[in-house]
Amino acid sequence: MAKSRRKRAPKAVLKLPDLEQSRSAVLNSLTSASSKRSYNHAIREFIDWYCSEPRLAFNKTVVTRYRIALEEHPYAPSTINLRLAAIRRLAYEASDCGLFSPDLAAGIRGVKGARRLGVRVGNWLTADEGKKLIPSGR
Repeated sequence: MAKSRRKRAPKAVLKLPDLEQSRSAVLNSLTSASSKRSYNHAIREFIDWYCSEPRLAFNKTVVTRYRIALEEHPYAPSTINLRLAAIRRLAYEASDCGLFSPDLAAGIRGVKGARRLGVRVGNWLTADEGKKLIPSGR
């Protein structure tokens, strides 16, 4: 009688070795040395934060709490969004390795980034000043 194989159930709480395995997968999927450096830093910072919090499941709520924690620091929105991109990629790779369900990874990918509020800097031309620069060739 053949033994039926059970599909491995995804873990509810990821342990540090699981995150390290996913981190390696993320870094191996990148080609640019600069991207590898920045993603490695972002993932390490997240792992440090994740381990300092009460034992939480790695899910959308945790990533949202991490974004809030980042926003409490004087980080630029682009820095926060870069770090969140690395965490989203970490979730994707963890899902790909079977560490948790694709639905959970999709939820983490749905975490909104920090809003970028643009501010015009420099000297801007008015409409009349712009028209004076362009000769009317009629």
